[in-house]
Amino acid sequence: MASSGQTARTSGSRIAGIVSCLPPRRIENEYFLDRFGDKVHEVVKMTGVRTRYWVEDNVTTSDLCAAAAECLLDRLDWERGSVDGIIFVTQTPDYRLPATSCVLQHRLGLRTGILAFDVSLGCSGYPYGLWMAMMMVQTGAAKRILLAVGDTSSIMNDPDDRGTALLFGDAGTVTAIEATVPEADPSWFILGTDGQGADNLIVAQGAFRKREATGRWEGHQLDKLFMDGGEVFNFTLKAVPLLVRDTMAAAGQGVEDYDMFLLHQANAFMIRHLAKKAKLPPEKVPINIDRYGNTSSATLPLLMTTDRRDELTTGDRHVALFGFGVGYSWAAASMRIGPLRCCETISL
Repeated sequence: MASSGQTARTSGSRIAGIVSCLPPRRIENEYFLDRFGDKVHEVVKMTGVRTRYWVEDNVTTSDLCAAAAECLLDRLDWERGSVDGIIFVTQTPDYRLPATSCVLQHRLGLRTGILAFDVSLGCSGYPYGLWMAMMMVQTGAAKRILLAVGDTSSIMNDPDDRGTALLFGDAGTVTAIEATVPEADPSWFILGTDGQGADNLIVAQGAFRKREATGRWEGHQLDKLFMDGGEVFNFTLKAVPLLVRDTMAAAGQGVEDYDMFLLHQANAFMIRHLAKKAKLPPEKVPINIDRYGNTSSATLPLLMTTDRRDELTTGDRHVALFGFGVGYSWAAASMRIGPLRCCETISL
C-alpha cells in the first residue's frame, strides 16, 4: 500500500459529548467452557477478552443508540428541535429497509426537516462518521448532528466458531457534533479501502448476493460471521503503522504532541503489536477489550467514555483515532477533543 488513502481536513466543528450504552447481560469466559473446553484459554490468551456484553433477543443496535441519545440530549440540554441530522453507522440495522436512521429520527422526537442516513461500515465506521458529520457542519448543511455508531455482533456470531463467538461484544454509542468558530483547530482524516479482503471478514449468505443460507462450509455457518484471523492480522500489520505515520504527517504533528492514540479494539495482542511497530508509547494506547470485547464500530467511542473519560472531561486533549477491519476499510482522525460536557457509559 503506497499511501494510506484520501486525506481530508475539516474545520468549524467539535465534539460536544459522547455516551456509550451497553446491554445488561454480561458474558464471562466460563460461559463457553462447555462448548469449547480448554480452547477457551487459548483464545483468551490471544484476544485478551475476559468479559463482553450481549443483547437479549429482540434488542437491536438502535435500542442501545436510542438510550445513549436520550441521555446525551439530556446532559447537553439540547432542544430536540435544534438537531439538524442523525447519522447511523452500523452493520446490524433494524431492517433491510427502511434506513434505521429514519426510525431513530421518529423515536427520538426529532423534527422532520433533518438529514438522516445509514452507513454500512464496521471497524472503520467511527472516524468515517466523524468526517461526514464534521464535513456537513463545515459546509453549512447542519449545526448540530447526532452520530450514532454501534453494532450487536453477537447476533451474527456462529456459536460453534470460537474465533468469533468469544471475541465480539455489543454496544451502541452516540456522539454530538456541533458548530464552533471557523478558526478553531482543524481536524484531519485519512480514509482508505481495499475490497480485495472482503471475503476475509464476511457474512456470506442471507442478503441479496446469496439469499438463502445453504448450511456450512469448512465448519462455518454461512449466514453467520466468518473471519480469517490470520489474513486480517496480516492486513493490519501492513495498513495500520503506515496509517499512523500518514495521519500524523497530515496534521503536522509528532508522537509527543498527542495525549492519546485510540486504536480499534480488534484484539489485545494485535493492539500491542501495532503500537510497538508504530512506535507509540504504551501509556498513550489504552486497551479495554478485556472488559467489553470487540464491539466493532463502537470500540473507539467506548474507549473514550470508559478509559479516557477523566482526561476528556477535564481538559482539551489532542487525540488520534484509528479504525480498521471489515471491508477492508480503514479510517483515521486527528483532532482536539474536550473538555467534553458529557462523556459517560450507561446500561440499557
